[in-house]
Amino acid sequence: MFTNTEIKDYETLNKMLKSLIEDETDRIANLSNASALLNVFLKDINWVGFYLYEETSNELVLGPFQGLPACVRIENGKGVCGTAFRGNDIFIVDDVNEFPGHIACDAASKSEIVLPLYKDGKGIGVLDIDAPVYERFTEEDRKGLKAFTDTLINHI
Repeated sequence: MFTNTEIKDYETLNKMLKSLIEDETDRIANLSNASALLNVFLKDINWVGFYLYEETSNELVLGPFQGLPACVRIENGKGVCGTAFRGNDIFIVDDVNEFPGHIACDAASKSEIVLPLYKDGKGIGVLDIDAPVYERFTEEDRKGLKAFTDTLINHI
């Protein structure tokens, strides 16, 4: 099992992602495999998945995920996911209860990381990962997951 603190673990995870998606062109299939891969190899998480941007409603809509049922729609700019997406900025939240406007889909979630997905300047959505422990996500997670989403973006 990966420790999530060494970048070499993320490099291995990224290679696994590439092998899963390199010959597949279907966006939902690739996002599904990406969320399953993260769910298996990241420790101390309770939800991992994607919200996809729907331009007509200006909302993020639930996409492929692993975990308990989740909020279906998040308004652009609201909650951790909507705020990260609007600003195209990675958010690490050590305590979700302290984030103004946090949308609680699972009361067990204590910390969160959200990575916006943009391709050619156009917003696609976000990768959202929740943990049942406080301060779960580190700068190493930020770097490793950014490399992961960079690889994924090329195949969706």
